[in-house]
Order: sequence, then structure tokens, then C-alpha cells
Amino acid sequence: MKEVSTIGIDLAKSVFQVHGADVAGRTVLQRRLRRCDVLTFFTKHPACLVGMEACGTAHHWARQLSALGHRVKLIAPKAVKGYIGRGKSDAIDAEAICEAVTRPRVREIAVKSIEQQSTLMLHRARDLLIRQRTQTINSLRSHMTELGVIAAVGDAGAAALVAIVENEADPRLPPAARVALKSLTATLASLRAQIESLDAAVLAAHTADATSQRLASIPGIGPLTASAIVATVGDARVFKSGRSFAAWLGLTPRISGTGGKTTLGPITKQGDRYLRRLLMQGATSALTRIRRQPARNPWAARLLDRMAFKPAAMALANKAARIVWALMVRGGTYSPGHQPAPFVATA
Repeated sequence: MKEVSTIGIDLAKSVFQVHGADVAGRTVLQRRLRRCDVLTFFTKHPACLVGMEACGTAHHWARQLSALGHRVKLIAPKAVKGYIGRGKSDAIDAEAICEAVTRPRVREIAVKSIEQQSTLMLHRARDLLIRQRTQTINSLRSHMTELGVIAAVGDAGAAALVAIVENEADPRLPPAARVALKSLTATLASLRAQIESLDAAVLAAHTADATSQRLASIPGIGPLTASAIVATVGDARVFKSGRSFAAWLGLTPRISGTGGKTTLGPITKQGDRYLRRLLMQGATSALTRIRRQPARNPWAARLLDRMAFKPAAMALANKAARIVWALMVRGGTYSPGHQPAPFVATA
């Protein structure tokens, strides 16, 4: 046991696979652990580097093992695939994790705190309920269309359909159809109330966090996006630069090149899809206002002069991501027209 310097652990619900290696990378430990035995095993084991894939329960186990004195490193599952040989088993996965975690090029994922995960639960639950609300409205519209009742697009049209369903005197709906559609309108009212409750909770989390409030000073970023970024990223210093942060979000062009010729394609769309969607929605909203009032942001106005609206929104979202990184690392709030200090070479 004393020779083990690195341990890779393949997480599961009940049975965990552990693979240990010494300083030279030779296998010195292979073991299966029941869930109830994991903490007992690592309590007795000398402190070492523990690697695991960043899955659903990884942050919980990382906090538990870190409290025992181990150096825990979370890595993306995609980074482990390159070290898997033939076959697929828990033992092979644990061995690949043990090898991948020691490679300097494999980027470490910051361990989230309980508070960060709780805030993200608010966002995930809200996002799920919004999708369910959209599905319910679409179902209501389609059923009413079958009966020849058409409403305008948007919230006003949906409200008009709900009013028709709730109006018992309206002859356009047969009694059986009204019973069915009333269940949808009741579900819709419940979903809207729950979404409003989650919105209030997200706003409270945003108000209680100073970093989130500073990020909200950036055009196109509101309390929802700011709190999601703080809860997801945590420490932005894990990224070398704002460009690295934007690339992690998938907002940079895909690079394809061979034979000395490099081609830039569309954005990679890698990383956190929820954050990228929020940044794109904020950029789209900001760009819509800039199109009406170009003086609000001359740089973005010039983008609209030479490219289509959507690519310009992507560029604005990319710039917002870089500003987010700068504020999280260096502090302060957004200042329009800010110019960084000139670089001075030192002897």
C-alpha cells in the first residue's frame, strides 16, 4: 500500500473499481469496493493522488476524499477514452483513469461546493419546468387547432386559449374536450407558479453572491446567466485566459488543418450547453437593441455591417465570455470602453 502514489477510481452506484500505480506507473493495486467500504479504504490508505471522471457523483466523492487528506483530481470522461485499450470493463476504466490523471495535458475540473451544486439544481429544475411548460402549451394549441380554434403566437395567444377553455359558456368546445383541456390548463398554471418560485430563488442566490452581481454589470448578462456562470465555473483561474474560457464554452471556431493549411469552421459547441445557450440568448437580446441604437456599442454595430445577425451574436457572446473571465479573475465591474494597461517589457 505504501508504494501506491496514484489511484484511479471508476465511480458507480454500488460497486467501485480501484486501480493503483506506483511512481513508475506500475500496477500495484486492483480492487473492487462496495459503496459502504469506500471511505474506510481511503481513510486507512496514505494520502495520494486520486483521479476520477467528472460524473454526477464525482463532486461529492471528491469533497469526501479531500477531507481525508487525498489530492483529488477530476477529469473529463472524454480525456480518459484515449487511454483505454481493448475491451470495456470497470477495471479497464479505472486503469485508464489512473494513467490519464497523471498527464500534464489533461485539464483538471474544479470540484464544486455544495452551495454551487444547490444553485445549479435551481437552474436545472427551472430549465426542465420551462420545457414542460412549452410542451403543455404546444399540446393545448394542437388540440384546439383540431377543433378549429386558432390563437396568435406568443404568451397572449396561449392566454386566449386558456380563457376559452375556462369559459364554460363557450360553445366551441364539447364537454369531453373541455375536461381534457382543463387538465392541461391546470398543469400550465402549476408549472408557471413553480417557475416563478424558482426564479425568486435564483434571484436570491444572485443577490447573495458578490461575484454574480459584478458579472451582471456586463451587457447581455443578467442575474440568471451570472448566477449560472458562478455556480458552474467557480474558480476561473483554472483557465489560462479569456480565450481559453470561451473555447471551453464552445464559442470559438473549429480548427481544421493539414499540410500547412488551416481552416476555421463554425463554433465547436463543446463544453456546457446551458451556459452557451444563456450567453447566446443574452447576446441576441443585446444585439437587437444595438441594431436599433448603434451608439450603445459601436464595435457590435460594425459587426452587423459586415456579417449576418447570428454570427455577430456569436462574436458578441464570445466577447462577453472573455469579459466574464477577466472580471472573475481580476475583480471589478464592467466598464464600457475600458482599455487594458499597455504591456511593458521587463529586463
